[in-house]
Amino acid sequence: MTDDPALPQGEAKATAVRGLFDAISPRYDLVNRVMTFGMDVGWRRRTVRELRLPAGAPVFDLACGTGDLCRDLAAAGYRPVGFDFSFGMLANARTSAPLVQADALRLPVRDGAAAGVTCGFALRNVVSLPSFFEELARVVRSGGRIALLDASRPDQPLLRAGHGLYFEHVVPFIGGLLSDGDAYAYLPRSMAYLPSPTDLLRMLRVAGFPDVRRVQLTGGLTQLIVGTRS
Repeated sequence: MTDDPALPQGEAKATAVRGLFDAISPRYDLVNRVMTFGMDVGWRRRTVRELRLPAGAPVFDLACGTGDLCRDLAAAGYRPVGFDFSFGMLANARTSAPLVQADALRLPVRDGAAAGVTCGFALRNVVSLPSFFEELARVVRSGGRIALLDASRPDQPLLRAGHGLYFEHVVPFIGGLLSDGDAYAYLPRSMAYLPSPTDLLRMLRVAGFPDVRRVQLTGGLTQLIVGTRS
């Protein structure tokens, strides 16, 4: 949990995040492509490849947004179901996968219903990461896989400085031009919600993913957390 008093906590955070994503949903895909120079496409495809599940396996995409990962999952031969608690995102989704409006901390599915779970850029937005990881462990069957993609900060000092400048100043500017400036100003600040990589992996091991590991993509601009349910 962040100590930044400017960032909401608990149910106030849930309300704020839902409103933010409802607001940016109409142009969400466009802004993503522009501000990542299209690299988000490759990051999602790597996420899907890391599942390594049999064809036809049911995979839940949590915080599915407009359905980018659902489309990639379907293209890879999986049976995706998307979940998001932002109605605006679901209303603007472009996927043939079934979509469900639901809180990722309380999924309306039975235990062990999924062979795999993906999640793109949403770890910062859940109210409680330990609770989220416990829910992952509940819905993923033994031997199932998770692949969680999120923002990161590069370890290399020069890359880290450039990333900070871009993420904190350029991203809000692009967001303001193309969508909602206030929403995209929140995104760099929301990095404060993420624990250290060590703590993140520890939480997942405790939850039931003993082999979990972290992969840095594009020099550490993003991180991919992958693991197998015990």
